[in-house]
Amino acid sequence: MNTLSPDAPQPALGREPAAHRRFRISIVDYGIVIAFLLLCVALAVLTPTFLTSGNLLNVGRQVSIVAILAAGQTFVILTAGIDLSVGSVLALAGAVAAGVSASFGWGPGIVAGLLVGGGAGLLNGLAITLLLVPDFVATLAMLSIARGATLIYTNGQPISVADGAMRFLGAGTIGPIPVPIVVTLIVFAVAIVVLRSMTFGRYVYATGGNRRAAAFSGIDTNRVRVLVYVASGLLAGIAGVVLTGRLATADPQAGVGYELDAIAAVVLGGTSLFGGEGSVARTLLGALILGVLSNGMNLLDVSPFYQEVVKGVVIVIAVALGNLEQLRHRTLGA
Repeated sequence: MNTLSPDAPQPALGREPAAHRRFRISIVDYGIVIAFLLLCVALAVLTPTFLTSGNLLNVGRQVSIVAILAAGQTFVILTAGIDLSVGSVLALAGAVAAGVSASFGWGPGIVAGLLVGGGAGLLNGLAITLLLVPDFVATLAMLSIARGATLIYTNGQPISVADGAMRFLGAGTIGPIPVPIVVTLIVFAVAIVVLRSMTFGRYVYATGGNRRAAAFSGIDTNRVRVLVYVASGLLAGIAGVVLTGRLATADPQAGVGYELDAIAAVVLGGTSLFGGEGSVARTLLGALILGVLSNGMNLLDVSPFYQEVVKGVVIVIAVALGNLEQLRHRTLGA
């Protein structure tokens, strides 16, 4: 028997209780943090080597290159774009930096590498906005162009780096902290400030959320799209210089497949491939999860063949869970 008065407020069908909704939002907001911590705990239990300072610093050093690429990729994906060229641009920038530094010193070498990266990003952006070439096609073409240019510049041979300053960027330390980790933290600190506190960051989210509405509101969306590709190329240049310094050589085959790892870190961090939703801080966590996962499997002597399978499965599960949560969120009207 229903003891409620007919005039009493009835619970709305399909509405989620406020307490449940707060819990769900917490899981969505901090799910990647929880996943990262659980992964670290599991590896700490399975292998005592994992939590040693030397291993953790090595993980940070290994993650730094992909993380820097992923920071730039986040800007691009937030505008609903994609940049497949960053791995090849990294190789070209590193080769030019090594070649120029051998002749003119580390300063001009680093500047040349960054200009190459930013210039490649500018060409991507102009091809997409002025020539109306789809992002996927334009950056796929740049992937091929930059890789070919690297092979031409190096004649297919590695370029050794003897300059101590260049090597310091990749292999040096500031106190106990490797320089690549310091560079990565600086990159992400700047990216977070730009996206959270600057007008350009709001324009990036608006362009990715609804490009037509953003244009109607007075935002020059083409300019925003060009600039995010320049940023992605510039960060690929930074990654190329750091990697070249770490290896003490510019390998023409460097960066092969790095664009996929960068995209995986962004997606694992929860940034929507449809644009307008995401966080560069979570991208860093996504890169760390991939790095820790690879490191843990190496410590556990998992075959490299199986490692690729595991990484792929983890990415698919993460994206699927994110999509299901978004669908549930919309269905409940929360």
